[in-house]
Amino acid sequence: MAFENEERVVLVDHPMVQHKLAILRDKTTPSKQFRELVRELAMFETFEVTRDLPLEEVFVETPVAEAKCKIVKGRKMAIVPILRAGLGMVEGVLDLVPAACVGHLGMERDEQTHRPREYYAKMPKDIADRDVLIVDPMLATGGSSLAAIEYLRECGVKNLKLMVLVAAPEGIRAVLDADPDVTVYTCAIDDGLNDAAYIVPGLGDAGDRIFGTK
Repeated sequence: MAFENEERVVLVDHPMVQHKLAILRDKTTPSKQFRELVRELAMFETFEVTRDLPLEEVFVETPVAEAKCKIVKGRKMAIVPILRAGLGMVEGVLDLVPAACVGHLGMERDEQTHRPREYYAKMPKDIADRDVLIVDPMLATGGSSLAAIEYLRECGVKNLKLMVLVAAPEGIRAVLDADPDVTVYTCAIDDGLNDAAYIVPGLGDAGDRIFGTK
């Protein structure tokens, strides 16, 4: 599926990602397994999100000889999950980037207007100096993501990426059109939205399935 700003849309379609996503979509998958899959998929995606991190050369003594190696060059990262469903992705990112700080941003969807409503925000004090990764399993209309991006821009964040598991074309377009510097990472681009603004085929309400609520 083509977008005007296609270079800012990264589809992470590794075979194991597609396999795990199929199980995630299945309505019979229990909450425990659903949570585990969300965490695993988030870690897979983080490999792509961090692909452009700068490196520096170091010398390491192996048991045999000195080796010239490369390590990540001191970039500070923060993860900002959109509550509550975004919490399910945080540990997967931390599995790969354990030194990252975690902010929290509460956005809930009004079921009548389908617009986001902020109810909580707590960020690291130096958030403006960090590379920030917003995480949320679903990108539907884009309302919550746009509100989160706007909030973080107001906090002074310059380097910002959005990572989701499943996205609707409408949500991707909304994010790309609203902010010229955000890159969207997703495991799937679905058909679109239904009349209730849910992604089709999607995977249902990610928050309910992660936390076992209805």
